[in-house]
Amino acid sequence: MKVFKTLLTAGAFSMTAGLVLAQGTGSEGYFQIYNNTGGNVAIGFYTNDGNGWSDNWLEAELAPGENGAAEFTADTGNCDQVFQVGWLGEDGSEVMDEPISIDICAASNVYLDDNEIYYD
Repeated sequence: MKVFKTLLTAGAFSMTAGLVLAQGTGSEGYFQIYNNTGGNVAIGFYTNDGNGWSDNWLEAELAPGENGAAEFTADTGNCDQVFQVGWLGEDGSEVMDEPISIDICAASNVYLDDNEIYYD
């Protein structure tokens, strides 16, 4: 699977949210990532289709309350993936969360909560 990344911060994304969301998600090549945590900053979002971990999809930090779009192409790629989130540690390092299975073609939204990460 070729993976192309884009992340639009909440401010920049909000101008086109209605247009983008009207076009569809998941199998059409993108999904929305929401940081719903109370104080954790997401600095990494990685996927693995069985051939190793992707580069970081996030081009910028995703602070609490922000969201962004992750975009990909999947001509012949594997929809079943594993993803892992990296959080900003107190010392500035990246602290990795547990890997989670995802059907990247069916996911429309990925929610990063304080004690749970899930998608629909």
